[in-house]
Amino acid sequence: MAQIEAGVLDVGYVEAGAAHGPAVVLLHGWPYDIHSYAEVTPRLAAAGYRVIVPYLRGYGTTRFLSETTVRNGEQAALAVDTIALMDALGIETAIIGGFDWGARSADIVAALWPERVSGLVSVSGYLIGSQHAGRLPLPPQAEYQWWYQYYFATERGRAGYDQYRREFARLIWQTASPMWRFDVATFDRTAASFDNPDHVAIVIDNYRWRLGLADGEPEYLDLEKRLAEGPVISVPTITLEGDANGAPHSQPGDYAAKFSGRYSHRTIDGGIGHNLPQEAPEVFADAIRELSERCRTSG
Repeated sequence: MAQIEAGVLDVGYVEAGAAHGPAVVLLHGWPYDIHSYAEVTPRLAAAGYRVIVPYLRGYGTTRFLSETTVRNGEQAALAVDTIALMDALGIETAIIGGFDWGARSADIVAALWPERVSGLVSVSGYLIGSQHAGRLPLPPQAEYQWWYQYYFATERGRAGYDQYRREFARLIWQTASPMWRFDVATFDRTAASFDNPDHVAIVIDNYRWRLGLADGEPEYLDLEKRLAEGPVISVPTITLEGDANGAPHSQPGDYAAKFSGRYSHRTIDGGIGHNLPQEAPEVFADAIRELSERCRTSG
């Protein structure tokens, strides 16, 4: 593990592989952490890549530099964290991969700063949203899948998540990946990252912001306006989906038009759920390598 000051954060991250190799930045989601890439990272490092896997704000050893900084979980803030980390590490361009929150951040970086992204691997496709979209009602079955979002909208939900964060995470792991047979040690290794002092504040703000129940910060307003327009992603992209993803997600055909560059999608068979990098690490690493080869041959 290493630490580096980047933007408003002191970021905890893992770095592996060749110091001057092609850069790959891998972003985790909720309620997961950097261990989702525990088997992806050595595969890429052995192939000569410089692999960076950071703890998001509110996870693991990542800390805010100032006690007065707003503990904001909105989508633009998390994406800006990624750019700040790349700047701090001297990474001009990288292939960025992610799932869940991490896929959303990766999508945003690719959409708003395409010159910094040589390729994108995004589990569940295009996840950029807006508060306006978050306020629109969905059919009952779809709303039912988002039960925890509404729980977090209440003060009881905040207190409940704070008190039962491990039990909550285990339930999400089981429902989002119903065929994944993870063991106690695997879960406990990740659950330790939820002890971060800002974890609950970031998670609650993230979901409340989506519903328009929490205000974003003024510094991100212009970025959020651009994101609300649903910008098309032009960088080379591979989207992945597990055939047993139990978390809310769109069908590939619903978002294919959001990718205008060299784009392909694949659905992974074998009971693969939401935490695709950890459940199918070879598939995820292969997608990174394929994008890198595309960039090399087209460049």
